[in-house]
Order: sequence, then structure tokens, then C-alpha cells
Amino acid sequence: MLMRRDVNRDHSWSIQQSRRVRCSKQSIFVAGFERRSFPWVLHVGLKGRSTSLARGPHLYLFLPFPSPLSDVFPAQMEGVKLVVNKVLSSHFQVAHTVHMSALGLPGYHLHTAYAGDWQLSPTEVFPTVVGDMDSSGSLNAQVLLLLAERLRAKAVFQTQQAKFLTWQFDGEYRGDDYTATLTLGNPDLIGESVIMVAHFLQSVTQRLVLGGELVYHRRPGEEGAILTLAGKYSALHWVATLNVGSGGAHASYYHRANEQVQVGVEFEANTRLQDTTFSFGYHLTLPQANMVFRGLVDSNWCVGAVLEKKMPPLPVTLALGAFLNHWRNRFHCGFSITVG
Repeated sequence: MLMRRDVNRDHSWSIQQSRRVRCSKQSIFVAGFERRSFPWVLHVGLKGRSTSLARGPHLYLFLPFPSPLSDVFPAQMEGVKLVVNKVLSSHFQVAHTVHMSALGLPGYHLHTAYAGDWQLSPTEVFPTVVGDMDSSGSLNAQVLLLLAERLRAKAVFQTQQAKFLTWQFDGEYRGDDYTATLTLGNPDLIGESVIMVAHFLQSVTQRLVLGGELVYHRRPGEEGAILTLAGKYSALHWVATLNVGSGGAHASYYHRANEQVQVGVEFEANTRLQDTTFSFGYHLTLPQANMVFRGLVDSNWCVGAVLEKKMPPLPVTLALGAFLNHWRNRFHCGFSITVG
């Protein structure tokens, strides 16, 4: 049921940032979200979200559920970053980010987010507009609309200075115990190229969800499709997911030991790249010290850790991270200050 958003409530919503990390890979952020989370589809009515991961122009790995591991694995850090968040009103929020790194030129990002009046849940407000612009003029934007109580739509645009890189359109229909979604990526009628993603999720029991995704891509001289099957089982203190398809397999397990300790493991195999990775992460909360510690170790001989410290009563959060890849003999560290 739709609810009118209370403009006097606490401004708790914020521009989301992905915490996903691979020590051997570089992350690309799109409109405040990591590019691997392309495209985000809203709440599936199954207490989960749907995500198609883009590893390359024509390779997708389907993860139809928001993995709890996103809060367990540490976010990769390098250089020095300053983030200043400011809530201008009950509908509008901005964030300024300055990042200095030895791997590239210093950069500035302006993040903006607008949330409308209609609120379906604590995490769903319509319409929603999220944008990100850097110092070079590149723009990333997402628009989310509620067309009907069961029908949602989303548009994603990404530019590199004056050149369009990505334009994507999503439509989602929610039944009582299922969800169907259709996505069109970079449709080009003149060039006869398109990426189309269709997936379906069905709640079999209160704990078990099964689904599948079909990805079809076409461009001059190339055409193909990838089918992936997925499942998720949720218990009281743990969650397990499995995704198997022609492009590879992905399995994850998350366990919440208590209020302070969370652990998770992840296995991923990519048949096209002939690559297999196993990762273990943990999340430790020290409420009395206002500290959060996240650690990671994987089969690529990479270890990493991030320590976050809040400084009450000031609205300031300090973070220090370090990552070491033994196999490639690479080390980098980072420090960030978040205000607001």
C-alpha cells in the first residue's frame, strides 16, 4: 500500500555506496553505485533485490539477491578521500567528494539525490533521482519511478564528458509471490545492437526463492544468449545463495554469529575467463568503542582490512584501510574522512 512520505521524519536516507571489493580489480562507480551492480532493480517483494553484474560489454553474471556479504567484505581504499554529506531538505541531499591518489589525477565528485513523497517502505521512496558528476564533466544518473502499485520503471544514463556511454531502461512487475523484470541496455536501432535481460523470481516457500535470468545480446556480426538459474535459502542466522549458468557459477554463505560478529564466504567460477576465486570475510563491531572492523582474504593471495571509527558527538567518521596482494607484490592503503 502506498504511503504519503512524512516530510518531518528523520532524514535517514542517503546516497548508497557499494562495499564490494576485489583486490585484483578496479571498481567503476555509476551514479553512486558500483558498476558491478548494474542494473539495480528495486525490492522484489521477496525481501531482496535483483542485480545483474556487468563484467564486460557482453558478459553478465546474475546475482538476483542482495548478498549480505556486501556489508562483510571491506571496501577497497587507496589514497586520501574527503566526503562531506549535507541534507538540504526532507527531499534533497548532496555530497561532495575529493579524492587524491597516487594511481591517478586528483578528482572531485558532486553527488545529488532527490526523494519524492510516496514511500512504500523504509528503503523505497518514489520518485527518486540520483546523480553524480565529476570534475571532467562526466555524468551518471538514475531515475526511479512508480508507475503503479505493482509496476516500477528505472532509467540509467552514463556519459564520459560529452559522449554517451550507457543508457538503460528497466521495467519490473511484482506479483504476490513473484517478480518479473525486463531490462534494455544500450538499445541502438540504427546500429542494430542491444542487450536485453529478462528474469523471473518465485518464492517457493517462506525461506526458499528460485529464479532464472536470460541475457540476450546482439550487435553486427555477433549474437548470443546466456541462461542462469539461481536460488536462495534464508534461515534465522544464515543465508546461502547459488547461481549456475553457462557463463559460470557463484555461491555464497553468510552467517551472523551474534550482534558483534558476522562472517561470510564466497566462491566464484568464470568459464569464459577460466578463473576461480574463493574469498573469506568477517565483520567485527565494537559498539562501546564506536568502531567497525572488516577483513578479507582470498585465493588470489590478497588480504585486506578496513577500520572505521566514529567520533561522537561530531558527525565525523574516520576510516583507514590497507590491502596487500602477495601474488603480484602490490600494496596500497587509504584514509578517508566522512562528515555528515
